[in-house]
Amino acid sequence: MELTLPYEWMGLVMFVGALVLLATGYPVAFALGGTAIVFGIIGISLDIFQPALLQAMPARIFGTMSNYTLLAIPYFIFLGSMLEKTGIAEDLLETMGILFGPLRGGLALAVVVVGALLAATTGVVAATVVAMGLISLPLMLRYNYNKELATGVICASGTLGQIIPPSVVLVVLGDQLGISVGDLFIGALIPGIMTAAIFATYCVVIAAIKPNLAPALPLETRTMSGRALFIRIVQVMIPPLILIGLVLGSIFFGIATPTEAGALGALGATMLGLLNRKLSWSALRSVVDSTLRITTMVVFILIGSTAFSLIFRGLNGDRLMFDLLVNLPGGWVGFLALCMFTVFFLGFFIDFFEIAFIIIPLFVPVAQELGINLVWFGVLLGANLQASFLTPPFGFALFYLRGVSPPEVTTPHIYRGAVPFIGLQLLILLLLIIFPDLVLYLPSIAR
Repeated sequence: MELTLPYEWMGLVMFVGALVLLATGYPVAFALGGTAIVFGIIGISLDIFQPALLQAMPARIFGTMSNYTLLAIPYFIFLGSMLEKTGIAEDLLETMGILFGPLRGGLALAVVVVGALLAATTGVVAATVVAMGLISLPLMLRYNYNKELATGVICASGTLGQIIPPSVVLVVLGDQLGISVGDLFIGALIPGIMTAAIFATYCVVIAAIKPNLAPALPLETRTMSGRALFIRIVQVMIPPLILIGLVLGSIFFGIATPTEAGALGALGATMLGLLNRKLSWSALRSVVDSTLRITTMVVFILIGSTAFSLIFRGLNGDRLMFDLLVNLPGGWVGFLALCMFTVFFLGFFIDFFEIAFIIIPLFVPVAQELGINLVWFGVLLGANLQASFLTPPFGFALFYLRGVSPPEVTTPHIYRGAVPFIGLQLLILLLLIIFPDLVLYLPSIAR
């Protein structure tokens, strides 16, 4: 039977229904799988979906599970969790606090530097925000830092893991865009450094303009200096920097794939924990448990999204969305504007895994049709997700920090603190759109 006009919109109704269900907080994998089952039954009953298509489901699931690129996800999650549980992140924050403490805004600057370093080794936002919230927020409040500035810089620095490689976000985006994750890592390097630099500059400038917001540490707290400080910096900073160099260098120079580099990073983080004598059996169990939980969540989301995608395509939803997006006013500019707005808005409510597995597959064919460079497009999506993670009232980074904040720090403090950094992040996104070479230059010379 040929589709009549009302039935042609069945795919769009399915898509909206899934988003509504996700917005209620229902578990993502079951929301997607449940939506697929309901609309599959409706489609079969209306004779607009061929039941024979369901035979492709097992092959698609096994094909997804055998994806070598996605194997990098548990490695990078393990890496980040290991650095957190063994206290390496805490040592970094304490050392940077001592180093930058004599400066106005020094603790805020230390948070940005450590956030960038943790992003370059873990790529896991939740772990970074929680670790820095537990360690640095009480210290900043003790020395009379403004609550908005303190919470804002922690949330913003924690989200650097979205864009600074190696990032789990970029691994997933590379897979869904069908491009080299290595190229995406290289393309995100300059934007990631720019973002960290503009956050650090803001902290220095605001401390200079309003010294009372971010005072220097008092003299009596600066108990370490000279040779002792130098030795501590070398002991604490050099090992993570070597780990970053090994992970990113092996990818950039084509020595290893992102998956192999992730395995190397996981092994390196474990060795650092052993060398620091902070790797206990309880810490190892906690790391493995965290990795298993997050990886299992991702696998179930993949299964749910595979079922959703199969039914959605069977209802010709992909064809309808393609026609709508290709024919938007303004050509590729209109399409890009809609993409950026959609991802930014959905980032308030759902995690990047859901966005990557549901929304991105709809955008990719249109981007290819309009001649958009997918590496540039992927980095824009990553930067956009970073901004949405910061944006009230539903930004995930804000909730992560709220969960570990002391009672005197309220939710409005965190919301107000995030606003300036959202503006800075959107400025970076605008610069990347206006100057694509900020993304494409390094991948072009790496080939």
